[in-house]
Amino acid sequence: MATFPRTEILLLASGDLRLAANQDCWAAQAAMEAQLTAALARQGYSVRRAHAYDPAKQHGFIDSQKMGMEVFRHLDPEQPLIVAESVWQYSHHVLAGLTTHRGPILTVANWSGQWPGLVGMLNLNGCLTKAGVNYSTLWSEDFTDEFFETGLRQWLTTGKIEQDQRHVRSLSQVQLPEAEEAQGRAFGRRLRQDKAIMGVFDEGCMGMYNAIVPDELLHATGLFKERLSQATLYAAMRTVSDEEARQVLDWLLAKGMRFNWGTDEATELTQAQTLEQCKMYIAAVRLADEFGCATIGIQYQQGLKDLVPASDLVEGLLNNQDRPPVYAADGRELYAGQALPHFNEVDECAGLDALLTYQLWQELGLSGETTLHDLRWGQSFDTGAGEEFVWVFLISGAAPPAHFEGGYAGASSERQPPMYFRLGGGSLKGVSRPGAIVWSRVYVQDNQLHCDLGVGEAVQLPEAETQRRWQETTPQWPIMHATLKGVTRDQMMARHKANHIQVVYTADEAQAHAACRIKAAALAEMGLQVHFCGAVEGLTPQTALRDIELAEVTG
Repeated sequence: MATFPRTEILLLASGDLRLAANQDCWAAQAAMEAQLTAALARQGYSVRRAHAYDPAKQHGFIDSQKMGMEVFRHLDPEQPLIVAESVWQYSHHVLAGLTTHRGPILTVANWSGQWPGLVGMLNLNGCLTKAGVNYSTLWSEDFTDEFFETGLRQWLTTGKIEQDQRHVRSLSQVQLPEAEEAQGRAFGRRLRQDKAIMGVFDEGCMGMYNAIVPDELLHATGLFKERLSQATLYAAMRTVSDEEARQVLDWLLAKGMRFNWGTDEATELTQAQTLEQCKMYIAAVRLADEFGCATIGIQYQQGLKDLVPASDLVEGLLNNQDRPPVYAADGRELYAGQALPHFNEVDECAGLDALLTYQLWQELGLSGETTLHDLRWGQSFDTGAGEEFVWVFLISGAAPPAHFEGGYAGASSERQPPMYFRLGGGSLKGVSRPGAIVWSRVYVQDNQLHCDLGVGEAVQLPEAETQRRWQETTPQWPIMHATLKGVTRDQMMARHKANHIQVVYTADEAQAHAACRIKAAALAEMGLQVHFCGAVEGLTPQTALRDIELAEVTG
């Protein structure tokens, strides 16, 4: 029998590990919790916060796994529970407690790009999905809209929310064009048989349990991890000469890239920080070559953040085919003329996706530069074809200049926000050029690798709107204005199993549909469960094919 009042809901808020981030973001969290509490009161329910505001720390977040476990020890495991997020949060702070909580779980975020809660909630959802924890999820701009209130009422009544997933078709339900399926499967078979090495510079960035692919699942795809330490990367940076770092910087300046340098190390990007990033770039390429890596991921946000400037400029350069040359001790140019796909925040799901995409696109004769972005936020906007929902895809700097309007000449480097990046370093910032895209996300569910994928378009918005969206989010970071074909805002949020989304360009929309279909076949050949999301063309329903075959037999 429940020991808690039947109309009482527990509320938790997972936060950052970094004190400055938790303090800076607390006001937004407190305001969001007040709106959520009012929404529950309208339904006849009260809220009890499961952990108190800490006046010494000046915030009320769960800020460590240790604290999270202690909080859950004092909760009734049957009581309905909401994890409310208006910030980026470390999912492992609350994951342990949620794995054994038996009462209904609801994750909630405010529809805002500010800190951002949407990204934090999506990461937590991906972690819960991988862990096999049942949960429901909701989001709202002010917690008074009909979508939110209907969903909340359903959760309070039944303990779960039925979301609209009519936009999803699994590959097992459709038939691909025969030639495209053969091409994709042949590529997937070669990649699986030839095998490749994924260089992992420390796993588990920022509590992202969902971003760690179990080895046995990864091995079946043909990829194998080379576990490398960020300490090794730091040591390798110390062997790079000042002259070598200067050559990289001079190459970038000659390409027209702009660096917004100042003199205050604590708040501004300095040339010394940029040169340290150039050393990291050279060291990363050399280590990748030494260990035979086809793709690498650097954690940075733990450990390395206390030693050197940010890795984001490095990551954007690695993801671009046209990049500063790096040479081995014997004079060889390393990965000459090629990108070295980098998965930001050592997200191994994105690493698998990036490697497959880059190599497949090259085989298809396409530009294979690819990156992940945070699925950050979005609003409707008239792009010239009428009002449509335009997402803000944003990442801390890993986007390749090949994606930007103007390439390197359209790129700049700005100091990373001090609350996340104490030692500074610059981003690789730009506005993604208009064009057709294929988007995807690899994730773990039911101890299997899955991939959702679809097509979309990077659209051009007026300069004033771009600047407004940057100011609503993080203006130092690269941005893509994206529309997704046949997927609504709420369908995307309900389905997506990660904070990250992978994007790659094609020449036009028809090519995007074809490449999406071929990529699906390649993923399936590597053992992934594949799901088309939205309006992907050229798919024949399996039921229709069976009807045709039956008609031929009976005829």
